[in-house]
Amino acid sequence: MIPHTSGEVLYQQENILEYDNRKMQSMRKKMQMIFQDPYSCLDPRKTIGQIIAEPLKIHKVVSPSEISQAVLELMDKGGVSQKLFNSYPHELDGGRRQRVGIIRALALNPEFIVCDEPVSSLDVSIQAQILNLLQDLQETLGLTYLFISHDLSVVRHISSRILVMYLGQMVELCDSRELFRNPVHPYTKALLSAVPIAKYGHRRERILLEGDVPSPINPKPGCRFANRCWLARDICRQEKPPVCTVSRNHQVCCHFAESG
Repeated sequence: MIPHTSGEVLYQQENILEYDNRKMQSMRKKMQMIFQDPYSCLDPRKTIGQIIAEPLKIHKVVSPSEISQAVLELMDKGGVSQKLFNSYPHELDGGRRQRVGIIRALALNPEFIVCDEPVSSLDVSIQAQILNLLQDLQETLGLTYLFISHDLSVVRHISSRILVMYLGQMVELCDSRELFRNPVHPYTKALLSAVPIAKYGHRRERILLEGDVPSPINPKPGCRFANRCWLARDICRQEKPPVCTVSRNHQVCCHFAESG
């Protein structure tokens, strides 16, 4: 067998890298992202039209002569006036900037969109507009969202299934209605107890968590919620909790969830 020379190895590595880049670029057309801060994620040196047109140019979805028309159609779809085509991000309010971010994510007609806290920095009234827009687009375009949020009222409004996490690990997974009707994991119960009830005279018993949050960089073995959990035993601090099935489409990671 004749060994490869360094030049041949380098050539093969370049071919593999080029193939991976093409594969990744093709995958990126199917998956897009809406960012948390609608201002810092937009290039302040580009106009709204240029920002929305950028993915169309990179992926060559339409011909250069059709880009402007495609951008205008996308702006209509996202509820942004065409008059803002030549405006810059600093000239828009937070709601319109977030709409531009959504439109940019829709430009390549993706199948899956990661929504990273897309309404956390907006006023409540604007939050409702953006959430309704996302739901309308989901129904119209058949989109799948991975919606990340700390606001449980927003999660309840938009999600069909909810995954509760603590320090990067799953604690509970089930349908939205089931989670709010029958929370099983102690951490989920504590989260829901903190949600205010918008009705005079009605109060929910608050579960106050004690103990320190463990280091996310160097977590201890076992359940990461153990030192704050009222159900914790020695096994919780030694062994990672198993994934238990509570009911159909309802799973929880806890040694003693049924006890709580």
